[in-house]
Amino acid sequence: MAPPPLSSSVLLLFHIALLLLVHYSAQVGGSCSSARDCGTGLYCGSCPAAGRTNPSCIRNLAIQPTSIVKGLPFNRYSWLVTHNSFSILGEPSRTGVERVTFYNQEDSVTNQLRNGVRGLMLDMYDLNDDVWLCHSLQGQCYNFTAFVPAVETLKEVEAFLSENPSEIVTIFIEDYVRSPMGLSNVFNAADLMKYWYPISEMPTNGKDWPSVTDMVAKNHRLLVFTSDASKEASEGIAYQWSYLLENESGDPGIVPGSCPNRKESRPLNSRSASLFMQNYFPTMPVQNEACKENSGLLQIARACYAAAGNRIPNFIAVNFYMRSNGGGVFDVQDRINGLTLCGCNTIAACQAAAPMGACKDMGAPNQTPSSSSSESSVNGNVYSGTIEFRTHPTAGASNTSTWSTSALLLSLLLTVKLFASFMQ
Repeated sequence: MAPPPLSSSVLLLFHIALLLLVHYSAQVGGSCSSARDCGTGLYCGSCPAAGRTNPSCIRNLAIQPTSIVKGLPFNRYSWLVTHNSFSILGEPSRTGVERVTFYNQEDSVTNQLRNGVRGLMLDMYDLNDDVWLCHSLQGQCYNFTAFVPAVETLKEVEAFLSENPSEIVTIFIEDYVRSPMGLSNVFNAADLMKYWYPISEMPTNGKDWPSVTDMVAKNHRLLVFTSDASKEASEGIAYQWSYLLENESGDPGIVPGSCPNRKESRPLNSRSASLFMQNYFPTMPVQNEACKENSGLLQIARACYAAAGNRIPNFIAVNFYMRSNGGGVFDVQDRINGLTLCGCNTIAACQAAAPMGACKDMGAPNQTPSSSSSESSVNGNVYSGTIEFRTHPTAGASNTSTWSTSALLLSLLLTVKLFASFMQ
């Protein structure tokens, strides 16, 4: 015997309750009380340094430009870089003594890469008959300035490249390693040589790099530069200043309206090198000030563009890369790539194989652009200051999305049922 049909009033009440349970995610700038209130690629935080004390949704995920505009030379794109990527707040001491140094980041190198960082600045030193990552001084690593053996972080890079066969990563080494073949040994130990971009194929005199498609096809997906000129001849590691231009780092690099070149670098408007690194971080990193500082990146980017002779930065190096007052460094990277690659005001508006200036309508200006790539974001289980980082936001976002979709479908069926019952 069939169960009695539900009355129209019961169906209506159930329908209303179901709609109230459906989770609608806020976008950039939207109010939130936790990360679950925000859309994919966002976290819930505030920026008291900029006068914003109420939590809102803030970006923490980059759009990879090669996922939208494919096949151009490597030096046509702009990539996000973390300054002192290894200098992670809360990282436990590995030497048995309390660490006394500055910190520049707040999540693991693996999470940085998964969030769209494609360049790592690593300071390498000799310590305990090994090569360590240290945030130190006077070219000497101490047990109170050391973080981890370099091979451990390099193994994180290897795992990421192995899991993401179309991605390219660049490593910039501030090099204090004096042990013979010290750098080569740690890169070999991390099994990274199979991705190595050989010096013999690096372009000189400002010529274009190969296309990202060719680099991926050859598996030349790891670029490594050292600050030690001798390593180019002795170990086959590219000397940074032969291939790269840089503005001044530290406080001189964040003066509004100014963009002087670093003393080791040729002038920024030189055409003798085809890669340009824009440094944007204060000399003294302050975690809770970073949201305000990073939100001012666009102004400095314009000054550096002019100083470099209307040339985009291929690398943008920052502290605490996820901290901002909204879109932060991710939005600036999107703008640079959009204008350069397709003539649009954001990379998300670019269309594959379309002529320059043929842009998609992105809707509301505060809407977070969504990447068309299939890569996911897995943030660290880090709770720091006023920021909450989700442990597994992709999974959480997926579950929320699945629940919302199912609820909406059920709601639609109930609507049809209600309509049918009223028509009887």
